[in-house]
Amino acid sequence: MTGGPPRVPRPAPIGSQPPAAPLWLLALLTFSGTLAMHIFVPALPTAAAGLHANAGTMQLTVSLYIVGLAVGQLFYGPLSDRFGRRPVLISGLALYAAAGLAAALAPNAPILIVARLLQALGGCAGLVLGRAIVRDTATSQLAAKRLALMNLMVTIGPGLAPLIGGLLATIFGWRSILYALAGFGVANLLCAWRLLPETASPAVRSKGSSIPNHYLRLLRSPSFLGYAVGGGCATTAMYAFIAAAPFIFSGRLHRPAHEVGIYLGVLISGVWLGSMAASRLVEAVALDKLLVRANLLSVLAAFTLLTAVLADQLSVPFAVGSMFVFSLGAGIASPAALTLAISVDPEIIGSASGLYGFTQMVVGAACTALAGLGSDPALAAALVLSGAGIISQFSFWRAAA
Repeated sequence: MTGGPPRVPRPAPIGSQPPAAPLWLLALLTFSGTLAMHIFVPALPTAAAGLHANAGTMQLTVSLYIVGLAVGQLFYGPLSDRFGRRPVLISGLALYAAAGLAAALAPNAPILIVARLLQALGGCAGLVLGRAIVRDTATSQLAAKRLALMNLMVTIGPGLAPLIGGLLATIFGWRSILYALAGFGVANLLCAWRLLPETASPAVRSKGSSIPNHYLRLLRSPSFLGYAVGGGCATTAMYAFIAAAPFIFSGRLHRPAHEVGIYLGVLISGVWLGSMAASRLVEAVALDKLLVRANLLSVLAAFTLLTAVLADQLSVPFAVGSMFVFSLGAGIASPAALTLAISVDPEIIGSASGLYGFTQMVVGAACTALAGLGSDPALAAALVLSGAGIISQFSFWRAAA
């Protein structure tokens, strides 16, 4: 390959690094995009009744939100490399807040669906640029530590959001959720306006490369492809088990439906503890070695689960225990993979963050779809996890070569 980015991550010169942005604010900005996806799910039936729409139509408010969240990331990164993080982020937050208000006032389902799509396109600005700002303001090792701490805060969201959404819908009605999201967007916008400095390098912004050129540079880099594909397989492959969990625990293991949420909560706690461990391990272990070792832990857990399924020895403790170990490895690997991926070319950190996030969502969607094939959800999920683990391990080795 000629003209591609260097394989070894290069920290920005110490003297040129801008002051670090408040980590709590970056976590909130990152969290806001996914919060709007999870918090509205409990209100779908009541919203459908209120707008006289069927269930399939209302589910589009979630499925198209996910599409917007994935596709939007492809644009915010390159735009922020060209025009700066601050103006692009503030524009995205303004769209998120305005679309949230439009959704709250929507008189019918089609307008609600469009407003939710625009809300996602605004919300993904925080996903992309929160990560990019962390990398702008720190060396690779410190960035990995900060991203791990951000992950600790962000992973709380998927567990709390449905509970908050259900509570708001029950007490104040389903529109209260959308008003709350609009208010949250305004608060984030004001905080970003007052507290976030511009962190993108002026020298890089002045080059003004086009979006296609940014992505061609990244797609030609074996290092970026390895960390992006491997990172997606190592972290979002667990969506396969999450999607299959109700059928595994209720159908195959004959547990009541209300217990499924508890088991998935244990899985989320594994990601949380893994992120906590990563924030400490990055100081003692090189990022590439930490990444490979953490993913190996997940691979072993996936094959343990697969062995139990094939031997017809699957039980609740075995399933929950193996997935806890898998998610623990994923939590450790996640900040390392992200840091290494967005560090392969310091001139297009925003583009790398966007493409990495898009790759994660595509891999997660593919794993979720594959887990639905066949007549045995447990076997399908275990095969997907094992296959994704092998792909990620090979990808990490290739990226570091």
